[in-house]
Amino acid sequence: MALYPLTFEPRLLKKMWGGRKLHDILGKTLPPGEPIGESWEIYDFPPGTVEGNKVWLSAAVAAGPLKGKTLHELMVSHERDLLGDVPPVGPHRQFPLLIKFLDAKEDLSIQVHPDWKYAAAHPDAFLKSEAWYIVQSDPHARLFKGLVPGTTPEEFRHAIAEGHCERLLNTLRVKPGECYYLPSGTVHAVGAGILAAEVQTPSDTTFRVYDFNRVDPSTGSTRKLHVEQALECIHFSDPSVKPQTADPAAEDAPLAKCEYFEIDEIHTPAGTHRPLPTGRPVIWMMLDGHASVQVRDSSDPVRFKRGDTVLLPAAMADPVLLTHGHCRWLEVRFPR
Repeated sequence: MALYPLTFEPRLLKKMWGGRKLHDILGKTLPPGEPIGESWEIYDFPPGTVEGNKVWLSAAVAAGPLKGKTLHELMVSHERDLLGDVPPVGPHRQFPLLIKFLDAKEDLSIQVHPDWKYAAAHPDAFLKSEAWYIVQSDPHARLFKGLVPGTTPEEFRHAIAEGHCERLLNTLRVKPGECYYLPSGTVHAVGAGILAAEVQTPSDTTFRVYDFNRVDPSTGSTRKLHVEQALECIHFSDPSVKPQTADPAAEDAPLAKCEYFEIDEIHTPAGTHRPLPTGRPVIWMMLDGHASVQVRDSSDPVRFKRGDTVLLPAAMADPVLLTHGHCRWLEVRFPR
Protein backbone atom coordinates (compact mmCIF):
# COMPACT_ATOMS: atom_id res chain seq x y z
CA MET A 1 0.00 0.00 0.00
CA ALA A 2 1.27 3.48 -0.90
CA LEU A 3 1.97 5.70 2.09
CA TYR A 4 0.33 9.03 2.83
CA PRO A 5 0.77 11.72 5.53
CA LEU A 6 0.36 9.91 8.86
CA THR A 7 -1.22 11.18 12.06
CA PHE A 8 -1.16 9.05 15.19
CA GLU A 9 -3.21 8.54 18.33
CA PRO A 10 -1.38 10.44 21.10
CA ARG A 11 -0.22 8.70 24.26
CA LEU A 12 -1.39 10.92 27.13
CA LEU A 13 0.61 10.61 30.33
CA LYS A 14 -0.74 11.56 33.74
CA LYS A 15 1.96 13.41 35.68
CA MET A 16 1.95 14.91 39.17
CA TRP A 17 3.30 18.13 37.64
CA GLY A 18 0.91 18.16 34.65
CA GLY A 19 -2.01 20.45 33.84
CA ARG A 20 -4.73 21.01 31.25
CA LYS A 21 -3.05 23.20 28.61
CA LEU A 22 -2.89 20.36 26.13
CA HIS A 23 -6.66 20.78 25.93
CA ASP A 24 -7.05 24.49 26.66
CA ILE A 25 -4.39 25.66 24.18
CA LEU A 26 -3.81 22.81 21.73
CA GLY A 27 -7.36 21.43 21.69
CA LYS A 28 -6.50 17.85 22.62
CA THR A 29 -9.14 15.62 24.19
CA LEU A 30 -8.04 14.77 27.73
CA PRO A 31 -9.55 12.53 30.40
CA PRO A 32 -11.62 14.74 32.73
CA GLY A 33 -9.94 16.06 35.84
CA GLU A 34 -6.57 14.39 35.26
CA PRO A 35 -3.23 16.31 35.37
CA ILE A 36 -1.81 15.41 31.95
CA GLY A 37 1.85 16.30 31.56
CA GLU A 38 2.83 14.75 28.24
CA SER A 39 1.31 13.90 24.89
CA TRP A 40 3.56 11.49 23.00
CA GLU A 41 2.79 12.26 19.37
CA ILE A 42 5.17 9.93 17.51
CA TYR A 43 6.87 7.13 19.43
CA ASP A 44 8.31 3.68 18.86
CA PHE A 45 9.95 1.77 21.73
CA PRO A 46 11.09 -1.87 21.86
CA PRO A 47 10.21 -4.00 24.90
CA GLY A 48 12.07 -3.06 28.07
CA THR A 49 13.11 0.44 26.98
CA VAL A 50 10.24 2.21 28.77
CA GLU A 51 9.72 1.50 32.46
CA GLY A 52 7.23 -1.31 33.02
CA ASN A 53 6.76 -2.02 29.31
CA LYS A 54 7.25 -5.63 28.19
CA VAL A 55 5.98 -5.31 24.61
CA TRP A 56 6.52 -2.85 21.77
CA LEU A 57 5.15 0.57 22.67
CA SER A 58 4.40 2.23 19.37
CA ALA A 59 2.04 4.92 18.10
CA ALA A 60 -1.09 3.79 16.24
CA VAL A 61 -2.11 5.45 12.97
CA ALA A 62 -5.19 7.62 13.60
CA ALA A 63 -6.80 7.85 10.14
CA GLY A 64 -6.85 6.56 6.58
CA PRO A 65 -6.41 3.05 5.14
CA LEU A 66 -3.65 2.24 7.67
CA LYS A 67 -5.71 3.26 10.72
CA GLY A 68 -4.85 1.08 13.71
CA LYS A 69 -1.48 -0.04 12.36
CA THR A 70 1.39 0.83 14.68
CA LEU A 71 4.49 2.73 13.72
CA HIS A 72 6.47 -0.40 14.59
CA GLU A 73 4.39 -2.46 12.16
CA LEU A 74 5.02 0.12 9.44
CA MET A 75 8.74 0.09 10.22
CA VAL A 76 8.66 -3.67 9.58
CA SER A 77 6.59 -3.54 6.39
CA HIS A 78 7.45 -0.11 4.92
CA GLU A 79 10.78 0.95 6.45
CA ARG A 80 12.31 2.24 3.21
CA ASP A 81 9.14 4.09 2.20
CA LEU A 82 8.93 5.67 5.66
CA LEU A 83 12.56 6.63 6.16
CA GLY A 84 14.22 6.73 2.76
CA ASP A 85 17.96 6.72 3.48
CA VAL A 86 17.55 7.76 7.15
CA PRO A 87 18.86 4.88 9.29
CA PRO A 88 16.66 3.42 12.05
CA VAL A 89 17.98 3.21 15.61
CA GLY A 90 19.56 0.18 17.26
CA PRO A 91 19.28 -3.55 16.69
CA HIS A 92 15.46 -3.39 16.84
CA ARG A 93 15.41 -0.87 13.96
CA GLN A 94 13.44 1.66 15.96
CA PHE A 95 11.97 4.88 14.54
CA PRO A 96 14.71 7.46 15.18
CA LEU A 97 12.82 10.23 17.07
CA LEU A 98 10.33 10.73 19.87
CA ILE A 99 7.98 13.71 19.42
CA LYS A 100 6.00 15.19 22.35
CA PHE A 101 4.03 18.10 23.67
CA LEU A 102 4.73 18.82 27.35
CA ASP A 103 2.61 20.78 29.86
CA ALA A 104 4.34 21.74 33.12
CA LYS A 105 1.82 23.16 35.59
CA GLU A 106 4.50 22.62 38.25
CA ASP A 107 8.29 22.38 38.06
CA LEU A 108 9.67 19.14 36.69
CA SER A 109 12.48 17.47 38.61
CA ILE A 110 16.05 18.62 38.09
CA GLN A 111 17.46 15.85 35.94
CA VAL A 112 19.93 14.70 33.32
CA HIS A 113 19.92 12.15 30.49
CA PRO A 114 22.73 9.77 29.49
CA ASP A 115 25.31 10.54 26.86
CA TRP A 116 26.89 7.98 24.51
CA LYS A 117 29.67 7.11 26.95
CA TYR A 118 27.28 6.26 29.78
CA ALA A 119 24.81 4.48 27.50
CA ALA A 120 27.57 2.36 25.96
CA ALA A 121 28.61 1.15 29.43
CA HIS A 122 25.04 0.58 30.69
CA PRO A 123 22.82 -1.47 28.34
CA ASP A 124 19.65 -0.40 30.19
CA ALA A 125 20.31 3.32 29.58
CA PHE A 126 19.73 5.14 26.29
CA LEU A 127 21.09 8.42 24.98
CA LYS A 128 18.71 11.35 25.05
CA SER A 129 19.39 14.71 23.41
CA GLU A 130 16.40 17.00 23.06
CA ALA A 131 15.09 20.42 22.11
CA TRP A 132 12.24 22.41 23.65
CA TYR A 133 10.20 24.95 21.70
CA ILE A 134 8.17 27.24 23.97
CA VAL A 135 4.60 27.17 22.65
CA GLN A 136 3.12 29.18 25.56
CA SER A 137 4.39 30.38 28.91
CA ASP A 138 2.87 32.05 31.94
CA PRO A 139 4.32 35.32 33.27
CA HIS A 140 7.68 34.77 35.00
CA ALA A 141 7.97 31.14 33.79
CA ARG A 142 11.55 29.89 33.76
CA LEU A 143 13.60 26.82 33.09
CA PHE A 144 16.95 25.52 34.28
CA LYS A 145 19.67 24.68 31.77
CA GLY A 146 23.23 23.74 32.64
CA LEU A 147 25.41 24.57 35.61
CA VAL A 148 26.72 27.95 36.63
CA PRO A 149 30.23 28.26 35.12
CA GLY A 150 32.90 26.92 37.41
CA THR A 151 30.67 24.51 39.33
CA THR A 152 32.55 21.35 40.29
CA PRO A 153 31.14 17.86 40.80
CA GLU A 154 31.94 18.10 44.51
CA GLU A 155 30.08 21.41 44.88
CA PHE A 156 27.08 20.06 43.03
CA ARG A 157 27.00 16.83 45.05
CA HIS A 158 27.05 18.90 48.27
CA ALA A 159 24.29 21.19 46.99
CA ILE A 160 22.12 18.17 46.17
CA ALA A 161 22.62 16.77 49.67
CA GLU A 162 21.74 20.15 51.19
CA GLY A 163 18.61 20.48 49.06
CA HIS A 164 19.48 23.67 47.16
CA CYS A 165 21.12 22.48 43.94
CA GLU A 166 18.95 24.81 41.82
CA ARG A 167 21.19 27.67 43.02
CA LEU A 168 23.99 26.21 40.91
CA LEU A 169 21.89 26.02 37.73
CA ASN A 170 21.45 28.66 35.06
CA THR A 171 17.92 30.05 35.47
CA LEU A 172 16.39 31.39 32.24
CA ARG A 173 13.16 33.35 31.85
CA VAL A 174 11.31 32.09 28.79
CA LYS A 175 8.86 33.40 26.23
CA PRO A 176 6.92 31.81 23.38
CA GLY A 177 8.88 31.19 20.20
CA GLU A 178 12.18 30.38 21.90
CA CYS A 179 13.91 27.06 21.24
CA TYR A 180 16.41 25.49 23.64
CA TYR A 181 18.70 22.65 22.58
CA LEU A 182 19.81 20.32 25.39
CA PRO A 183 22.50 17.84 24.40
CA SER A 184 22.70 14.70 26.49
CA GLY A 185 24.58 15.30 29.72
CA THR A 186 23.01 18.74 30.29
CA VAL A 187 21.42 19.02 33.73
CA HIS A 188 18.07 20.76 33.32
CA ALA A 189 14.42 21.18 34.32
CA VAL A 190 11.29 22.64 32.73
CA GLY A 191 9.72 25.17 35.07
CA ALA A 192 6.10 25.68 36.01
CA GLY A 193 3.86 27.46 33.52
CA ILE A 194 5.49 26.21 30.31
CA LEU A 195 3.80 24.45 27.38
CA ALA A 196 6.50 23.09 25.08
CA ALA A 197 6.94 21.06 21.94
CA GLU A 198 9.73 18.54 22.46
CA VAL A 199 11.86 16.78 19.86
CA GLN A 200 14.28 14.15 21.12
CA THR A 201 16.18 10.99 20.44
CA PRO A 202 14.09 7.93 21.32
CA SER A 203 14.93 7.40 24.99
CA ASP A 204 13.00 7.40 28.23
CA THR A 205 16.07 7.25 30.51
CA THR A 206 15.98 10.04 33.10
CA PHE A 207 18.15 10.48 36.19
CA ARG A 208 16.67 12.82 38.83
CA VAL A 209 18.96 14.72 41.17
CA TYR A 210 16.34 16.82 42.97
CA ASP A 211 12.53 16.83 43.06
CA PHE A 212 11.75 19.75 45.39
CA ASN A 213 10.88 17.24 48.18
CA ARG A 214 7.48 16.57 46.62
CA VAL A 215 5.29 13.64 47.55
CA ASP A 216 3.82 11.68 44.67
CA PRO A 217 0.07 11.44 45.44
CA SER A 218 -0.14 8.11 43.63
CA THR A 219 2.34 6.48 46.05
CA GLY A 220 2.34 8.73 49.11
CA SER A 221 6.14 8.88 48.92
CA THR A 222 8.81 11.06 47.39
CA ARG A 223 10.03 9.98 43.97
CA LYS A 224 13.26 8.06 43.56
CA LEU A 225 16.43 10.05 42.91
CA HIS A 226 19.40 8.83 40.86
CA VAL A 227 22.23 11.03 42.13
CA GLU A 228 25.17 8.71 41.45
CA GLN A 229 24.02 7.87 37.93
CA ALA A 230 23.39 11.56 37.23
CA LEU A 231 26.84 12.62 38.42
CA GLU A 232 28.36 10.13 35.97
CA CYS A 233 26.39 11.71 33.11
CA ILE A 234 26.49 15.45 33.82
CA HIS A 235 28.78 17.55 31.64
CA PHE A 236 30.36 20.16 33.90
CA SER A 237 31.67 22.23 30.99
CA ASP A 238 29.85 25.48 30.27
CA PRO A 239 26.94 24.91 27.82
CA SER A 240 25.38 27.56 25.62
CA VAL A 241 22.28 28.84 27.40
CA LYS A 242 21.06 31.32 24.80
CA PRO A 243 17.85 30.23 23.03
CA GLN A 244 17.30 30.36 19.29
CA THR A 245 14.31 32.38 18.12
CA ALA A 246 12.60 32.57 14.77
CA ASP A 247 12.65 35.65 12.56
CA PRO A 248 8.94 36.60 12.36
CA ALA A 249 9.48 38.03 8.88
CA ALA A 250 10.95 34.78 7.53
CA GLU A 251 8.88 31.95 6.09
CA ASP A 252 11.52 29.42 7.13
CA ALA A 253 13.44 30.08 10.35
CA PRO A 254 16.03 27.60 11.72
CA LEU A 255 15.75 26.89 15.44
CA ALA A 256 17.91 23.85 16.25
CA LYS A 257 20.42 21.68 14.47
CA CYS A 258 22.35 18.69 15.77
CA GLU A 259 23.47 15.28 14.54
CA TYR A 260 20.05 13.77 15.32
CA PHE A 261 17.53 16.34 14.07
CA GLU A 262 16.95 19.81 12.67
CA ILE A 263 14.02 22.08 13.59
CA ASP A 264 12.69 25.05 11.62
CA GLU A 265 9.65 27.23 12.27
CA ILE A 266 7.60 27.47 9.07
CA HIS A 267 5.06 30.18 8.22
CA THR A 268 2.80 29.52 5.23
CA PRO A 269 0.16 31.99 4.00
CA ALA A 270 -3.49 31.16 3.44
CA GLY A 271 -4.37 29.65 0.07
CA THR A 272 -0.96 28.06 -0.50
CA HIS A 273 -1.21 25.26 -3.06
CA ARG A 274 2.11 23.64 -3.86
CA PRO A 275 3.72 20.21 -4.32
CA LEU A 276 5.83 18.84 -1.48
CA PRO A 277 9.29 17.32 -1.91
CA THR A 278 9.74 13.61 -1.21
CA GLY A 279 12.70 11.30 -0.66
CA ARG A 280 13.25 11.92 3.07
CA PRO A 281 10.80 11.94 5.99
CA VAL A 282 9.60 15.18 7.58
CA ILE A 283 7.56 15.79 10.74
CA TRP A 284 5.25 18.78 11.21
CA MET A 285 4.05 19.92 14.64
CA MET A 286 1.15 22.28 13.95
CA LEU A 287 1.16 25.47 16.03
CA ASP A 288 -1.49 27.52 14.21
CA GLY A 289 -3.91 27.12 11.35
CA HIS A 290 -5.44 24.30 9.37
CA ALA A 291 -4.03 22.56 6.30
CA SER A 292 -4.32 19.40 4.24
CA VAL A 293 -2.15 17.25 2.00
CA GLN A 294 -3.54 15.37 -1.00
CA VAL A 295 -1.69 12.44 -2.53
CA ARG A 296 -2.31 10.88 -5.93
CA ASP A 297 -4.93 8.10 -6.13
CA SER A 298 -6.44 9.04 -2.74
CA SER A 299 -9.98 10.37 -2.67
CA ASP A 300 -9.60 12.21 0.64
CA PRO A 301 -6.86 14.60 1.72
CA VAL A 302 -5.21 14.24 5.12
CA ARG A 303 -6.26 17.20 7.27
CA PHE A 304 -4.47 18.59 10.32
CA LYS A 305 -4.76 21.58 12.62
CA ARG A 306 -3.23 23.27 15.65
CA GLY A 307 -2.02 20.65 18.11
CA ASP A 308 -1.68 17.87 15.51
CA THR A 309 1.56 16.18 14.52
CA VAL A 310 2.03 14.77 11.03
CA LEU A 311 4.67 12.37 9.71
CA LEU A 312 5.31 12.88 6.00
CA PRO A 313 6.90 9.61 4.81
CA ALA A 314 9.85 9.66 2.45
CA ALA A 315 7.84 7.97 -0.32
CA MET A 316 4.47 9.49 -1.25
CA ALA A 317 2.73 9.84 -4.61
CA ASP A 318 2.75 13.48 -5.72
CA PRO A 319 1.81 15.10 -2.37
CA VAL A 320 0.28 18.58 -2.60
CA LEU A 321 -0.14 21.00 0.32
CA LEU A 322 -3.18 23.26 0.69
CA THR A 323 -3.42 25.75 3.55
CA HIS A 324 -6.80 26.89 4.84
CA GLY A 325 -5.78 30.14 6.50
CA HIS A 326 -2.32 31.21 7.66
CA CYS A 327 -0.39 28.25 9.09
CA ARG A 328 2.61 27.94 11.37
CA TRP A 329 4.35 24.71 12.25
CA LEU A 330 7.61 23.24 13.47
CA GLU A 331 9.30 21.25 10.73
CA VAL A 332 11.51 18.46 12.03
CA ARG A 333 14.00 16.95 9.59
CA PHE A 334 16.81 14.39 9.71
CA PRO A 335 20.33 15.68 8.95
CA ARG A 336 22.03 14.35 5.86
